[in-house]
Amino acid sequence: MLDKNPVVSDLLAAAVCCGVIFAFLLLWQETAKRGLDQKLNRKLVHISIGLVFMLCWPLFSSGYRGAILAAITPGVNIIRMLLIGSGLWKDEATVKSMSRYGDYRELLKGPLYYATTITLACALYWRTSPIAVAAICNLCAGDGIADVVGRRFGRQKLPYNSNKSIAGSVAMATAGFLASVGFMYYFAYFGYIQESWEIVLGFLVVSLASALVESLPISTELDDNLTVTLTSILVGSLVF
Repeated sequence: MLDKNPVVSDLLAAAVCCGVIFAFLLLWQETAKRGLDQKLNRKLVHISIGLVFMLCWPLFSSGYRGAILAAITPGVNIIRMLLIGSGLWKDEATVKSMSRYGDYRELLKGPLYYATTITLACALYWRTSPIAVAAICNLCAGDGIADVVGRRFGRQKLPYNSNKSIAGSVAMATAGFLASVGFMYYFAYFGYIQESWEIVLGFLVVSLASALVESLPISTELDDNLTVTLTSILVGSLVF
């Protein structure tokens, strides 16, 4: 889309994509500095980055080169999480915007898993696969909205997990499903995916399964950035 030479076009697309993502990261770092609630700020990062990243996918070519170059953006973030989380690179703004308790070592868990799973979903499945859409939408929109809604309206807890609420689980399934359907139409506009009711139903099944797994105690132990994405990919592989 950016140049007649496909290699140059993909390189330019990678530069634009990186610029857009890091602009958003700087935005959330600034809101963290200005005193926005840390839990909310962290979830805004969680919700927005992966979805904005997918919005950039039409900039790239359709082949494997496009997928790999697109994956560079979250791949760079993997390196950042490793450097900051290990203490080799001091970046208090990033730590404050992405961690729960302000400990830089937290970036080696949830944020690192988040960047890694998005990178793999992009590189392995790319924009022609509903699996990539379902995995990223349930991870970002679903899991992110679940926490925001659960904290505000989650008075009624799940009978099998007192750390999770009915409102949060319903919000997760709903947000993940709606975001998936939205991106189906978005990619269908460019001709990458053929929209259909079968795919919509598949998205519903994946979102319900992801919300169920996220509600289980095991997701707290293993980190839901891993369990949600793996569930989406596994179930998606069965229904799509």
